[in-house]
Amino acid sequence: MQQPLDTRTKLLTKSPFPLMIELAIPAVLGMVVVGLYNMMDSIFVGQMVGDVQMGAVSMSYPFTLINAGSAAMIGVGSASVLSRAIGKKDQDTVKKIMGNLVAMVLLMSVVYMVIGMVFTRQLLSLTGASDNILTYAEKYLRIVFAGSLFVNFFQSANMVIRGEGQLKKAMTIIASGAILNIILDPIFITILEPHGMGIEAAAYATILSQFIQAAVTLWYFKKKSPNVKIGRIRIDGTLLPQVLAVGVSALLMQVLTLVQQTVIYRVASVYGGDTSQLLLGAALRFWNFSFVPLWGISQGFQPAAGTNYGAKDYDRVKKLTGVFITAATVLSLVFYIPVELFPDKILSMFLTTPGIAESGATNFRIMFSTYILQGSFLIAVTLFQSLGKANRATWLVLFRQIILFIPLCVLLPIVGGMGIRGVWLAIALTDAILVVITIAMMLSEFRKMPATSIVDK
Repeated sequence: MQQPLDTRTKLLTKSPFPLMIELAIPAVLGMVVVGLYNMMDSIFVGQMVGDVQMGAVSMSYPFTLINAGSAAMIGVGSASVLSRAIGKKDQDTVKKIMGNLVAMVLLMSVVYMVIGMVFTRQLLSLTGASDNILTYAEKYLRIVFAGSLFVNFFQSANMVIRGEGQLKKAMTIIASGAILNIILDPIFITILEPHGMGIEAAAYATILSQFIQAAVTLWYFKKKSPNVKIGRIRIDGTLLPQVLAVGVSALLMQVLTLVQQTVIYRVASVYGGDTSQLLLGAALRFWNFSFVPLWGISQGFQPAAGTNYGAKDYDRVKKLTGVFITAATVLSLVFYIPVELFPDKILSMFLTTPGIAESGATNFRIMFSTYILQGSFLIAVTLFQSLGKANRATWLVLFRQIILFIPLCVLLPIVGGMGIRGVWLAIALTDAILVVITIAMMLSEFRKMPATSIVDK
């Protein structure tokens, strides 16, 4: 049991900036590859099959967050409990983590798979998509829902690997599957597109990659993990409330993104029709991808914050928060600058019909104008999750996805005859308001923390 102590000591003692680099780089690289393969489905389908099919993949994406939300709830909640247990040297809790996770994954995956495959068209109709787009989206999404068990297990279990501080191993596993998906996409599309199954090919490539990732993750916990093993598979009555309390905010972040993007597509269908939906579909695919490296930094932050909080080193928690927010803000420039300078070029990666990308360039630039503020939001949510402060994390998510955004998205198109531009502006304005709320909540939490005394390192 030497390795847990080594990892724990490093999280508690290493200088904040070098620790951030060590934790964040593998997390960011791994998550970028994962985000890239999510985006590549749209790019390959758009370039090799057609714009309508690309729109179908983009409109299906929010509904895949039903699975992603469940995986995040179980994984983030379990990782938070685990990292605090490592900080406290609570080995009994460490031993129960994976058995509880597997039982929860099995239960939820079966429910989502059945509902998703039976009611695929009804779910997609909420977006207001035309029948043409809806038909292709139904084919794609039904296949994706068939792989619910695989994606839920590997994503949630991967968060546990990160929670114990094994960032490099976690990201190697998840990035390998993502790279496999990127390789399989064009191969499957090339084989099946002549048979009229181009969009199904992308879905088959996705679930095959997810199955392989799940198999490798299972092998890791059975054979290779030095710290956490899969013990008795059952829902543990003492762990379940702790996992859910923290994990609900992660679930809401994913599921309310589904609500948010469904509202976007619905309002866009009223003010701009199919063309606006295609433009927003392309923009949101890049937008979702741009969040992935920031999410990677936040995943590197989670074990550091949770372990130091469990060890009662509150001053170090504050220092680490500042370092990770700064890093996330600097990283956001990698996406912010290209979009503001070349918005039409970014959109044209997804859209091949002449003139469509150019028509959405100004609105895309407006939408992305406050993206640079997102680092503070994601680190704040991760901070509250890591500390077990579920209510604060949940409120931040609710403000961003529902309380601020939906009224703005509905009202701004009406104000001053803005029309479809109001939908794009609503996204930017929501994030500008949210950063003020985020900073205020973090400072309030820091003021409540007692001064660090003696830390058992």
